[in-house]
Amino acid sequence: MMSVKTIHYYLTPVSPWTYLGAKRFRQIAETHGASVNVRVVDYGTIFPQTGGLPLPKRSPERRAYRLMDLKRFREYLDVPLVLEPEFFPSQTRLSAHTIVAAVETEGHETALIASESLLSGLWADNHNMDDPDVIISTLNQAGLDGKALVEYAESHAETLSNRITSDTELALADGIFGAPSYVYKGEVFWGQDRLDLLAWRLGQD
Repeated sequence: MMSVKTIHYYLTPVSPWTYLGAKRFRQIAETHGASVNVRVVDYGTIFPQTGGLPLPKRSPERRAYRLMDLKRFREYLDVPLVLEPEFFPSQTRLSAHTIVAAVETEGHETALIASESLLSGLWADNHNMDDPDVIISTLNQAGLDGKALVEYAESHAETLSNRITSDTELALADGIFGAPSYVYKGEVFWGQDRLDLLAWRLGQD
């Protein structure tokens, strides 16, 4: 009997790198028949424990390189990308809770679609992803019930926050330090530029 391939997907809805990899990751998982555990985590907790710095505290050289690399990947992948969105940095609380609400009410497949659409809303469409109405509209366009998911997120905020805390602890236990990160059979693949390696590893099984 063929074993089920499971990937743990650690993300934050504020990361442009997570956006750049979101669609390709979903397609890779589908191609290889892998299930995905969507885990929204708090990188504000992870960075101090793993040597990372939030963007405003990084050196000018690192910030400049980040923009240059984003421009390159935008061209290389031929995807829309707003380098400096009007509503960035996003507070992420509601969008994060909405993705977790999708996990709890609809399952990980729906959460994967929700996360991809909310990332696109910020990084491709330059929308305010802290606005409940914008989140609802964005999810509706992805074929989901945006109103139901946002209402659940707003009414279960404490429970969803606790889940993010729990998933953040799992991330640290898995050795996660950046976003996006994919873990397959205990092996960490950090960054959307490692998706080819993830696909290669999946193809070995």
